Amino acid sequence: MPAEFPDFRLGTVLATSFTATLTERRGDAVERIPTPRRLVDWLVVSGLAVDSCTDAQLDLARELRESIHAAATAAATQDALPASAVRVVNDRSVQGRAAAVLTAEGARRWRLSSPSCVEDALGVIAADAIGILAGERDGRLALCASPTCRAAFFDTSQSRTRRWCDMNTCGNRQKKARFNANQRKNPA
Repeated sequence: MPAEFPDFRLGTVLATSFTATLTERRGDAVERIPTPRRLVDWLVVSGLAVDSCTDAQLDLARELRESIHAAATAAATQDALPASAVRVVNDRSVQGRAAAVLTAEGARRWRLSSPSCVEDALGVIAADAIGILAGERDGRLALCASPTCRAAFFDTSQSRTRRWCDMNTCGNRQKKARFNANQRKNPA
């Protein structure tokens, strides 16, 4: 992948990983899919390989991403799901025609109707979001404790008390800031 783009933050949950294609939402936002080609890259590494993407499909993807984030944020804070976000998630879900297939290794993979069907890939992401928002998966939606991030993530830890969307970025940044503040208070 081109070096001029920031790395993807890939998690184990498709829908919330997709929302992480825009990070630092309350700080200096980082757009990780700024071009159609970059969306193709993200879909490929997420197991939803497509050959190409148009600007219009990128717009659909970003609309879905923001709708999933809005709905996940509402669910995490136990607010009502925004009607407009629910509509977008549902629309993307029903427009996709992907099929789940079982591999010889016993894993589920997605087969898109054609190699250029971004809408199928978005349908898979929307369906994953629906499963999470409907409470069909074991875990809980949470928001990153970083004041500049506030990313929605799906907490599957045993205690369901995870605080950071990603320990290697937000968690370490917050711990480092706390350590530096303590060092300034108590110089050696």
